[in-house]
Amino acid sequence: MANTPPHGFTRLSGSERTLPAHARWIEPVDPHQRIEVSVYLRDPAAGEDSGSLSSQAAEPGSQISRADYIARHSASAADVTQIEKFAHEHQLHVTEVNLASRKVVLVGTISHLSAAFATELHHYEHNGQSFRGRSGYLHVPASIEAVIDGVFGLDDRQQAQPHFRIAQAQARPNGFTPPQLAQLYDFPSGLDGTGECVALIELGGGYNDTDLTTYFQQLGIAKPQVISVGVDGGTNSPGDPNGADGEVALDIEVVGAVAPGTKIAVYFAPNTDRGFLDAITQAIHDTTNNPSVISISWGGPEASWTSQAVTTMDQAFQTAVSLGITVCVAAGDNGSGDGVNDNKAHVDFPASSPNVLGCGGTRLDATGTQVADEVVWNENASGEGATGGGISDLFPLPAWQANAQIPPSINDKHVGRGVPDISGDADPLTGYQVYFDGQSVPIGGTSAVAPLWASLIALLNQKRGKAVGFLNPYLYQNYQQLSQNKALRDITSGNNGGYSATTGWDACTGLGSPDGALLLQALLTPPAQGS
Repeated sequence: MANTPPHGFTRLSGSERTLPAHARWIEPVDPHQRIEVSVYLRDPAAGEDSGSLSSQAAEPGSQISRADYIARHSASAADVTQIEKFAHEHQLHVTEVNLASRKVVLVGTISHLSAAFATELHHYEHNGQSFRGRSGYLHVPASIEAVIDGVFGLDDRQQAQPHFRIAQAQARPNGFTPPQLAQLYDFPSGLDGTGECVALIELGGGYNDTDLTTYFQQLGIAKPQVISVGVDGGTNSPGDPNGADGEVALDIEVVGAVAPGTKIAVYFAPNTDRGFLDAITQAIHDTTNNPSVISISWGGPEASWTSQAVTTMDQAFQTAVSLGITVCVAAGDNGSGDGVNDNKAHVDFPASSPNVLGCGGTRLDATGTQVADEVVWNENASGEGATGGGISDLFPLPAWQANAQIPPSINDKHVGRGVPDISGDADPLTGYQVYFDGQSVPIGGTSAVAPLWASLIALLNQKRGKAVGFLNPYLYQNYQQLSQNKALRDITSGNNGGYSATTGWDACTGLGSPDGALLLQALLTPPAQGS
């Protein structure tokens, strides 16, 4: 529906939303209902040499101090004052100002918020989900449009899907325990992640302490420290057998079993673009838990995001890069189409951000403690999913992928950011043994690969005594040596529908799966002179 701005207002760039095809109008919203929105402000150093290391040939561990980041990139007092004035003029209340994350939270009635941003909100239903939605652009006074990067929370439709797959009952195998996979991938021994914190982003579900106790007792591993952090009213809410409990358990149990000395901070947020973004920024700026790695097993096709959501979340990932925080993101479980039924290839966001480590999936078969075979995960023929991967429609080719022979998109032959970067076991038929809601279940999906790599990075950080941070430039620039040294295992067999595995990087498994001990050895070895 059209929403014409009042005099003096202008479109907020990137805020346009469309309703899902076949969404059904239910009723108007209650104009007196009070809700929150998060307003993200511009980076005052945007356009400068901002200190982000994402495009540099940086050694692992390169970062700027948190104090330097805050000094250069915090929201300006003048911008905050403008938003406070805008809020007052529209009978809204400012309940939070976070200068470091450049976030201002506004609270008000739907009537006042709709007027403040010149939009209309209604209740809709789509695929069994009801949501408060809008279409078209948001609008703001022209005097403040330049200071705002995005406004989130008016529309509360479900934004992302968890990327896990429970093996179908009729073909349900036993799967591997995470320690068995860590052994198969030769994760370095004698390390447990002590001193590190891994953040998990969860948009639903929850965990029971009794389930975790049972799981780690069965493995004979000390139960890790797990902390629940609520974001935007999100809570640890286990108990829905059809919900995301399996995702939460998978993430916690993989990290906790591989790196039991690691503190695990679980950020629970609503499954909306606001909740997702706020959880990520809260984890990045959490100086209490201070995570060195963030694992994200949720996402959605690039086209399902607003431009402002993509831009603002990617800016958050740039912040993580600058602060030396590694972000591991699942690449999706629906093959090269990413669940979009238009016969075209699509990649998943946030895995497609050039500031994260995109995690693809394999099928791993073992003989004893050795990998017997590893191919692209593709069980679409039996309904068991396939790894995501492909060429981004939103992000150009990053500098560090320039020599990786990224192929053109099979859609229109453009070359963009290639997804994923690395891979690991994800096939539910060779999956991970997980315990949740009182039962032991084998689970796969690229959801498992993100926490697997996150736990490996926690071990690497522990041994190095400092964070590896943004690993992508190092992996790509040293790929030939890492491949020759077997620190990365090249996956050359299989496909995810539109793309096939090949020698070197491919849009199914990236640069391959890890040999953790050899990767650590490479990271601890000073580069040769002149290299």
